[in-house]
Amino acid sequence: MATIDSKKWILLALAAAALILSGCAMLSPVPATGGSLVDAGSSESIPPSATVTPSPLPSLTPTPSATATETPTPTPHPMTIAAMRSGSYPGSDLQIIEQLPNGSNYERMIVSYLSEGLRINALMTIPFGDPPEGGWPVIVFNHGYIPPDVYRPTERYIAYVDGFARSGYIVLRPDYRGHADSEGEARGAYGRPDYTIDVLNAVASIQRHPLANPERIGMWGHSMGGHITLRVMVTTQTVKAGVIWAGVVASYPDLMYNWRATPPASISRSARSWRAELIDTYGDPAANPDFWASISPISYAEDLSGPLQLHHGEEDESVPLAFSESLYQAALAAGQEVEFFAYPGNDHNLSQSFSAAMQRSIDFFDRHLK
Repeated sequence: MATIDSKKWILLALAAAALILSGCAMLSPVPATGGSLVDAGSSESIPPSATVTPSPLPSLTPTPSATATETPTPTPHPMTIAAMRSGSYPGSDLQIIEQLPNGSNYERMIVSYLSEGLRINALMTIPFGDPPEGGWPVIVFNHGYIPPDVYRPTERYIAYVDGFARSGYIVLRPDYRGHADSEGEARGAYGRPDYTIDVLNAVASIQRHPLANPERIGMWGHSMGGHITLRVMVTTQTVKAGVIWAGVVASYPDLMYNWRATPPASISRSARSWRAELIDTYGDPAANPDFWASISPISYAEDLSGPLQLHHGEEDESVPLAFSESLYQAALAAGQEVEFFAYPGNDHNLSQSFSAAMQRSIDFFDRHLK
């Protein structure tokens, strides 16, 4: 028979065991099957059938918010006018590369400037004598398509440049990238913004010249250069007046279906592929009219930076007369100041009426830039 002391020891042992079991119940993990956290003092117990699994550790990576998981706005194609307007075109100081023989009343030289890190060359003329107050007015001259591997800045368009230079203008004629000694690849003007970017940087560069009036910048363009001129004039407000001869200025659907189906063989494969590349990515104009309007500068006629004068030969076999007519109507509808001259019997270069077209162009610039 146990003594009183031994009974005490037995009772003490039983009490200790109860305390241990009670502590184990308090440390039992919360089941990972969901539900609210159970208070340690609650009489609620874990059902015998529940699988007791430790809760996972919290992730160190924050859970994305609802807005973070939304589909991001796609980057606009670089040919869209919106994308062109968001770009930066600082240009650079013009560097003289070569002094050329003088013209009748002006000096001639080859200069260079920077465009997207590329060295772009240009032909520049500066009138003799003292400039007017504020500096000489400027005409940035955008030439039409010439095969880049045969292009030379001192060839072709000689009479055109001379006509403006003799009339008291600084003339800057950029050699787009990949032309003559300009750096970069010549990839065309209709599927990529490269040449337009080179011209926008040319504008910024000539504005830095101490003899140029930065507030009196005009732009002249022929054929492909007309397309560049129009694109520049709806991208920036810097150009105060524009003249376009036989310009590729219609909408992109017109360029797609109402222009030459087979480009000249002299155009590189890269420059010829823009139609197929854009259709593959964005669909054809019927399926995605908003995109094609967004890259067509004619769609932004209401934003033209200044008055516009158009010239086109009625016998032009390279660019349809209807292209200039469509821009004329679009500019009129937008309330813009615009003039249009059609020349019966004239070709793409207005060869038969060159003197008349040139004089009209000079008079137009004189009215708006002098």
